[in-house]
This record gives sequence, C-alpha cells and structure tokens, in this order.
Amino acid sequence: MASAAAAKKKTNKKNSSREGQFRHALDTCSKSGDLAGALALYETAVAEDLRLSAYHFNSLLHILSSSIETLGDEASTRSVVDAGSRIFDAMVAAGIAPNEATVTSMARIAARRPDGGGDLAFDLVRTMGEKYGATPRLRTYGPALFAFCQGSEAEKAYDVENHMVSTGVVPEEQEIAALLEVSAKVGREEKVYEYLHRLRSNVRYVTAATAEILERWFRSKLAAEVGSSNWDTGRVKDAILKNGGGWHGLGWLGKGTWEVNRANVNADGRCISCGQQLACVDIDQSKTKKFAESVASLAMEREAMSNFKKFQDWLDDHDSYDAIIDGANVALYQQNFADGGFSLSQLDAVVGELSKRFENTWPLVILHNRRVQALMENPYNRQLLVTWKSKGALYTTPSGSNDDWYGFLVTLEHLASQTSYQLLYPSTASYSVISFGKKVYLKNSYWLYAAVRLGCWLVTNDEMRDHIFELLGRSFFPKWKERHQVRYNFAKGNLTLVMPPPYSTVIQECETGSWHVPLDDKCDDERLQTWICITRHESHQASCKADLTGHSIQTITESQDLPTIPAKCANNSNSKRAGRVIGKRKERPSTF
Repeated sequence: MASAAAAKKKTNKKNSSREGQFRHALDTCSKSGDLAGALALYETAVAEDLRLSAYHFNSLLHILSSSIETLGDEASTRSVVDAGSRIFDAMVAAGIAPNEATVTSMARIAARRPDGGGDLAFDLVRTMGEKYGATPRLRTYGPALFAFCQGSEAEKAYDVENHMVSTGVVPEEQEIAALLEVSAKVGREEKVYEYLHRLRSNVRYVTAATAEILERWFRSKLAAEVGSSNWDTGRVKDAILKNGGGWHGLGWLGKGTWEVNRANVNADGRCISCGQQLACVDIDQSKTKKFAESVASLAMEREAMSNFKKFQDWLDDHDSYDAIIDGANVALYQQNFADGGFSLSQLDAVVGELSKRFENTWPLVILHNRRVQALMENPYNRQLLVTWKSKGALYTTPSGSNDDWYGFLVTLEHLASQTSYQLLYPSTASYSVISFGKKVYLKNSYWLYAAVRLGCWLVTNDEMRDHIFELLGRSFFPKWKERHQVRYNFAKGNLTLVMPPPYSTVIQECETGSWHVPLDDKCDDERLQTWICITRHESHQASCKADLTGHSIQTITESQDLPTIPAKCANNSNSKRAGRVIGKRKERPSTF
C-alpha cells in the first residue's frame, strides 16, 4: 500500500509540472481528435519556451496527420500542412532525430498539400535514411504513392514503387491496386497486365474496392483493343506448365470486348458463367527444384551423406510414384490407448485405397529400418511387407537415420542471445528456430524430400508447421501443402482420404486469355464463393473447343467410379507422367 501511495504521489507531482500538464492536455487532444486544441497547445508551448520531447512532437504530428484527411477546404488543408512543417522543422532543430513513425506522420501531412504534396512526401521518405538513420516501412511510402496515383502521375508512382523494392519493402493489395488503377487511367496496358499478375502472386482473394478497379478496366475501351488475335498455343501451354498451372504471363490474349460477370464455381472447379475449368495451381518448376535441392543439401549435412545420396539415386530410377506415404504417421494414428501400437493394418488400408484409385499401381511407403525389423517378427506382417517389397512399394530408411527426424540440433546455450540461426545451404538466410526444452530442432524427412522431388501426393496428417519447408519459404509452402498433401482419418475403422481440392481459389489466367478472380466475401462454402469471370467471346469459344477435344492443359482427369482426383503436379519436369494420374507402371526392383 505504501509503495502504491508513493507511486501515485510521484505521478501527481509529475503531472503538476508544466511539462506534465502539457503532456496530459496533448494526450486528451489526441484521444478526442482535437486538431485546433493541439495546435493551440503547441503555440502556447512555443511562446512559453517549453522544452518539448520526441513524444510531444510525435503526438502533435500524429494528431495533424489523423485530422487533415477530414478537412474539406483547401485553405484549411494548406494551413495544417504549414503547421506540420513548422513542427517537424522545430523537432529537427531541437536535435531530436525523427524516427519512422515521425516521417510517416509528416509524409501523410505533406501529401495533402494541394500542389506538389506527393513530391514532398516522397522526398521525406527518400532521404530519411541518410538524414535521420530511419528505415521506411510500407506505411511510410503510402502517402506519396497514393498521392501520385490519385493525381494520375503514373511515372512518379512507379518511381515510388521502385524505391520500395530497393529497400526490401513489398507492396500489398492496396498499393498494387492503386498502381494498376493509375496505369489504366494513363493508358499503360502493359503495366495493368504486370500489376494484375502482382495481385495474382500476392493475394488469394481481392477486396470489393480492388474488384471494382478490375471491372472498370476490363469494361474500358482500351481493354477491348489490347491483345493478340493470334498466339502460339504451344508456347502458352508450356508457360502454364512451367509456372505450375493457373497462369502463363505472356501478355493479353484475344481481341474485342470483355464480358465481365460475377459467378460461382462448381465443386469440380468449373466456372458456371463461362464453363472454363480452373486449375489446381502449384509452385513453379524453378522454385520446386530449388526447394528439393535445399532440403537435400541440409539432409546430407546432418544425415550420413552416403545414406541420403543412396536414397536420391534410388529415386532417380523410381520417379513415377503418384503418392508417398508417411508410414509412421499413418500407422500410429489414434494409437494412444492401452493396447495401441504400430498399426500396420491402417497403413495397409491406405496403401490399398491408393492402389485402387491409381488402377492397381502402387504408392511408396517410407518406414525406418528398425520399424520394419520389428514388424517382420510377426508372420502376417512379414507376408504383407514382403508383398510391398516385391512391388517396389516400400523404402526403408537405414539405421542411424530417421524417416521423419534427423540431426540438426543445437543447444540453447549456443543461441543464448540469438533469435535466429544461420542455415548454410544454397540460399543462405536467417530463419526462426523451433525449441523443445533445451534443444533446438530443424525438422526434415525422407518422405518430404521424395514428395517434392517427384511432385506427387504426400499422405500424412503431419501439419509440417516446424519442417524446413516452412522455414525456407512461408509464401509458397502453404500453396505446396494445399496442392500435394492428402490427409486421412479412420472413423470406426473406416478409412477416408481427404484429397487436395480439384482447383485453387486464387486469381487465374487461362490459356485462352480469360481471367477468374475470387472475391474476399468471407464465404466458408466454396460453392458460394463469388468470382469475377472475365472472358472474351473468342476466348470462350476456344475454351469450349478445348474442352470438347480434351486438349485443354488444365482439364482435370476424373474416374467414373471414384471421387474426382486432381491431376498430378504439372510442375514436375522429371516425371514421365506429369499432369496425369492414371497409367501403367513398370515393376520396381525390391529394396529394404
């Protein structure tokens, strides 16, 4: 009680000082948005020669930047801009270095100046590092960028974007949409195309505001005039294959007026408006290759190199699997009860179901050698394992390794004052570590490498949140999982496989030039998800023709007796059967 009373007395004493009274009054103005009151306080402080701190200056600039957007007349706006400049200059003159928040507030104020506001805001951002040692963030660039976009000063807006990229700042949907809109206004159709693809690669859905910008562009006269009537269909298909499906990036295709409609997509991924089959989009071939190389590099650093190299060589000769099964994950599913154990019958059910789905071809089960040796002691298990062995459906990881975990652990003592650990393999970068007790682990596995290397299904319920893949790239790892991971469950002993979706809910560019853009309408039911269907009559006809001939690259293969199964990954350049699910397979030599 005594300490609380002392603290209260100290606070009251502090507030009774002139500086304390000024701060209290300033905080009150900030909470109520009282612009006039804040300016009056500042003028009084200057008259009384009150010493202001960084907190005072930042609070004043924040109030001005928050209030200036509500001013309706030019005279009031200009007056606030001038006041903001005086406060900012006084801060610098007092020897107080502006930080990123200071510059952001001042940029917002400067950008509202009726003439040259964008230039003033951009100059603040460009020089903040050199003058004040501050690093810009996305919000710091916004005032200049949006001022230039609203003023149809496209080239200046592009300069802002280039500067953003040079400092490692990545534009998000609002910034990309503004750049797309200004490009449309000034007739830069090639930049519209570029920013449309930026949206595709950066956002999963678009907001209502972005949707309106896109619809205005596609309904414009210029949009109807751009594009090529004749294009190399083979080149377009090859580009889509290389990119992982869903886009080609070769420019506007087709001629004539665009038909822009709001539509839904059926359960199989076909647009109800135009009939176009949407693709299940994968990561592109170059990223997939780098992904696999990075995993292999780490594995050989921490695993016995000869063991993993042997596995790689084996995969080179056995590269046509449609599915890899995380054997331990399946066999130990829901086995945490008294009589639970390693359930080979569960694993056999998954193997059998996949074999049936792939017309009696076999998936690959990966198990550790110690698991297999223990299972071989049971006659029934032995017979089953020998069958898998004879069909080439089983690979056992050698003793000294693990089918899921292998060594890369360091003690927390070595990371005492660090928040990241440096991984040295192809693309060196810092990544967060995952700690358990006194150990720090980075997780990797044979089955993960195999699925990436072969570009096929991965049957596991492991969420892989702590695997090296997520550390390598948070942006594309969720896409990879969505496209490749097959989950499962056993309800009362009955197996259900949850296959990847037959199409991806992302912006898609068709090989015939049409576009499909999903809206962020907060819909949990994919059947009710709203899409913008954007097509030309010529493109629609070409799409229908492709569907009839069965030559459309994004057509999903279906079985008459089984649920729809998406086509095998289109980005797997090493697979002899890329883009195809069903087919005969040669017998594989056995291996343990």
